[in-house]
Amino acid sequence: MTESIRVKMLLLVTILGILLLSGCSTLPKQTADTQPPMRQYDDIVHHSTDVAAISDPLEGFNRGVYRFNYYFDKYIFLPIVSAYTFVMPDYAEDRVSNFIDNIYEFNNFTNNLLQLKFKQTGITLARFVINTTVGIVGLWDPATSMHLRRQPEDFGQTLGHYGVGNGPYLVLPILGPSNLRDTAGLAVDMVAFNTVAKELETDWMKDNNVRMIFSAVTAVDKRKRQPFRYYRTGSPFEYELVRMLYTSQRKIVIEK
Repeated sequence: MTESIRVKMLLLVTILGILLLSGCSTLPKQTADTQPPMRQYDDIVHHSTDVAAISDPLEGFNRGVYRFNYYFDKYIFLPIVSAYTFVMPDYAEDRVSNFIDNIYEFNNFTNNLLQLKFKQTGITLARFVINTTVGIVGLWDPATSMHLRRQPEDFGQTLGHYGVGNGPYLVLPILGPSNLRDTAGLAVDMVAFNTVAKELETDWMKDNNVRMIFSAVTAVDKRKRQPFRYYRTGSPFEYELVRMLYTSQRKIVIEK
C-alpha cells in the first residue's frame, strides 16, 4: 500500500468517525429553569418572505446608502462605540442602557395603547412606574425580575397592525434598513416623543447641550447593543439577505 493510499484511508476514517460522533450526540436536557425560545421554528418558516416579492424600486440608491453606512460604521460609529465601551465599566454601561430603555417606554406605551393591546399597555405602565421608583429613575430594571418584560412597539408596527403595507424598501443613512411605512412611523415616534419631552422637562433639561448629549449617548448605546457588522455575513448577496431578514422580522413583530 502506497503512502498516498494510507493518507486517503486515514482521512476517510477520520471523517466517518466525526460523522458517527455527531450522529450520536444528544440534545441538552430541558429543566424547569430552561427558558423557552422566543420564536419557534414553525413561526419562522410560516413567516418566510419571498425575496422577489419585496418592493425595492430604489435599489440603486439603497445600495449606495448601504455602502455609505458601511464606511460610516467602520471609520466613525464603531470607533466611537469602542471608545465608549473602553472608558465605561460594564456596570455603568448597563445603567445607561436601562435608563434609556425606561425613557423610551413612552413609545411602547403609546403604540400598545393605539393598537388596543391593553394587557401590554398595562405591563408597560407598570414597568415604567416600578423602574422609575424602585429602579431609581430607571438605572435598574427590577420589573423584568418580576416577570414584567418589555413590550416594544413603534408607530410603524401600529400602522402595520391596521393594515398599512410596507411600501418600498429603504436603506436610511446611518439608521440602516427600513421601508416607507416604518420610516414614516419613525418620524411620528420622534415628533411625539420630543413634543411630550418638552412639556415634561425641567429647566436643566431644556439646555440644548444636555439634549444633544442624551441623543448622542442614546445612538451609541443602541449601536453597541446591535451585533450586526456590515459585510461580515459571509454572503456575496448580503444586501438581499439583510433586505429579506428585515422584511421578515417586521412581518413577525406586526403579526404577533
